[in-house]
Amino acid sequence: MSDFTTLELHLDGAVARIWLNRPEMRNAIDDVFIRELSAAFAQAEAAPAVRVVVLGGRGPAFCAGANLNWMKKAAEYTQAQNLQDAAGLATMLRTLHHSSKPVVARIQGDVYAGGMGIVSACDIAISVDTANFCLSEVKIGLIPATISPYVIRAMGARAAQRYFLTAERFPAAEAHRIGLVHEVVAAEALDAKVDEIVKSLSGAAPAALGECKRLLRDVTGQPITDELTQETVRRIAAIRATDEAREGLRSFLEKRKPTWLTQP
Repeated sequence: MSDFTTLELHLDGAVARIWLNRPEMRNAIDDVFIRELSAAFAQAEAAPAVRVVVLGGRGPAFCAGANLNWMKKAAEYTQAQNLQDAAGLATMLRTLHHSSKPVVARIQGDVYAGGMGIVSACDIAISVDTANFCLSEVKIGLIPATISPYVIRAMGARAAQRYFLTAERFPAAEAHRIGLVHEVVAAEALDAKVDEIVKSLSGAAPAALGECKRLLRDVTGQPITDELTQETVRRIAAIRATDEAREGLRSFLEKRKPTWLTQP
C-alpha cells in the first residue's frame, strides 16, 4: 500500500504478501520499520478474505538487523526512552507471532540479529540455500534479549546457547539442521516451495488454523499434567461444537469441498 515507506503490502484474495522493501539498507530495522510492519500485519489480520500471510524481502538480504543510524540514536537515549524503544520491537514481534493467520517467511537472503527474531516469530520458514544467519549482538556489546523468546523456541536452547554466545555466522543448511528454518531450496525453487506451503495452508479451516496456533503457544514446553490434559480435552470438545468443524466433517463424509473452499 502507498502509505508505507519501508515495505509493501499486497492483499491478494486469500494471501497477504508483505515485502520488506529497503534493499539499499538490507531491510534494516528501525522505528519506522517496526511501526509499519506492525500496521501491515494488523491490516492482514483484519482482512476477512486473508488466510495466509507471506513475509518476504527485496534485495540481497531478508533483514540484516538494526539500522545503524537508529542504533546510534538509541545509544544517547535515557533508560526510559530505551525501555519504550525496545517495547516497540517486542510488541511488533508479538503481533507477528500471535497473528491468527499462518505466517510464512520467504527468505531470499541473509538474516542477522533482529531479523532472526522476525523469522523465528513466523510459523513456517523457507530459505534459499545461499542465505547466511547470525545472532551478532554480542559482537557490539548487546544481547538478543527481545528476540530471545522466539529464537529459542525456533532453534532450541542448546543451539541458542552456542550461537547467542559465539555470534558465528552459519549457513542455511545449519539453520535447517537446528530447526530455525523448515526447508532449504535453490533460489529458483523458492517461490514454488512457498506457493506449495501456501496452498496447503489455504485449504485448511480458517478458525481451526488460528486455534492450532494458540494451542501450540499454550502447550509447547508445558509439563503433561492433569490440568493440561483437561485443557486439551476442553479445547477439542469446544471446537467440535463449532459450525466450521461440523461443516468439515459433513463435507468429508459427503465427499465434497467444505464451504471455506467454495465461498469467498
